[in-house]
Amino acid sequence: MIKIETINNMDIYRAAKGEKGKKHDDYYTPNYAWDWIRPYIPADKKIWEAFYGDGSSGQYLASLGLDVVHKDVDFFENDLGEVIVSNPPFSKKKEVYTRLRELDKPFIMISPSGMINTKYIQKLFSDAPSPIQIAIPPKRINFTKIVDGKVPEGWANRCCFDCFYYCYKIGLPRDITWLSLDTLAD
Repeated sequence: MIKIETINNMDIYRAAKGEKGKKHDDYYTPNYAWDWIRPYIPADKKIWEAFYGDGSSGQYLASLGLDVVHKDVDFFENDLGEVIVSNPPFSKKKEVYTRLRELDKPFIMISPSGMINTKYIQKLFSDAPSPIQIAIPPKRINFTKIVDGKVPEGWANRCCFDCFYYCYKIGLPRDITWLSLDTLAD
């Protein structure tokens, strides 16, 4: 049982890592984060929400009128859909983006903003046929943390870092696109 004494999200995160320091990557994307990027998700393509979680993101994307493949399968061993739209486990970003580059298909991925400065992203995409484009949310995305199937006591849904939508072969209007609170699905 996890005992949490404060309402500080960093303390909760550290406690949620468990006795052996195991990281939990179960942070669920709020629907509004998909609403903001929806106008740029190709409606004429089959979308693969590649990281299943509890299934809610795939269900929500489908409710927006998208043709979504959302199965509880291993991302590293499968290749589904025509465009990948997901919030991957941040502890495996390097492996995820290496796999994305290997697949070389269009994607929109939610990841920490600081990742753009990493050497591995530079190496993976500097010679790619299409540049990485960035869509910047209008405000911080506050993910819902899940540990052992439930929200930890005291979790306040306040994220302590910013994220971008990393886009590849999507064709945003600009290489850096600022989204607005008015950016909603049709």
